[in-house]
Amino acid sequence: MAVKVDIKELLEAGLHFGHKTSRWHPKMAPYIHSKRQDSHIIDLVKTVDGLENALPVITKTIAGGKKVLFVGTKKQAKDIVRTAAQEVDQPFVTERWVGGTLTNSKTVGAQIKHMQQLENKMASGDLEKRYNKLEVQRYAEEISELNKKYGGIKALEGKPGLVFVTDILSDANAVREAKKLGVPVVAVVDTNADPSDIDYIIPGNDDAIKGIGLILDYVKKAVVEGQASIKKEAK
Repeated sequence: MAVKVDIKELLEAGLHFGHKTSRWHPKMAPYIHSKRQDSHIIDLVKTVDGLENALPVITKTIAGGKKVLFVGTKKQAKDIVRTAAQEVDQPFVTERWVGGTLTNSKTVGAQIKHMQQLENKMASGDLEKRYNKLEVQRYAEEISELNKKYGGIKALEGKPGLVFVTDILSDANAVREAKKLGVPVVAVVDTNADPSDIDYIIPGNDDAIKGIGLILDYVKKAVVEGQASIKKEAK
């Protein structure tokens, strides 16, 4: 069963509020309903269409055994993006996007392997046996720093099946790397952004935390539906 989208919820979450008309991107014209004072109003019918196009793709990606990489490094969004990804056991990047996260898998993979080795040594007490307290503390700090960069993708094997981005201007590098690898991108796109590189556009206010949270709820439901399909086939 496909995930149902409620336009009233989108309205209540403030997803229709675009940026000032002076900051608009002309390619977002098809998704703009009107102007209110000096700001654009996003056409929520198009937002519903965008979600209804994207959500089945997310479900299909998960059902096919692939992962959806959640990306949201903007300060006000990163906590809810990380929580949403963790709730449905998907990889995420919510701190700074490290160049080559997707396109330089060899180097990133080596960093993740190093981090996991340090974590195992720390957990087993091996580091405490071999080093003094100051040195152990430095290793703990290194582990923490590596986790900041790579903790959300340490269980990601190979490239994701799809990338979901909450702000394509803040995370332009994520979009760029996904496109370079041919990985489809689903994204929330506000009126000030160029949607050209986005495969599945969800027009909406990318600054409204309530709105981003609502879209993440829909995305999570689509992921859960795909996971349920895998379990059903496994029986």
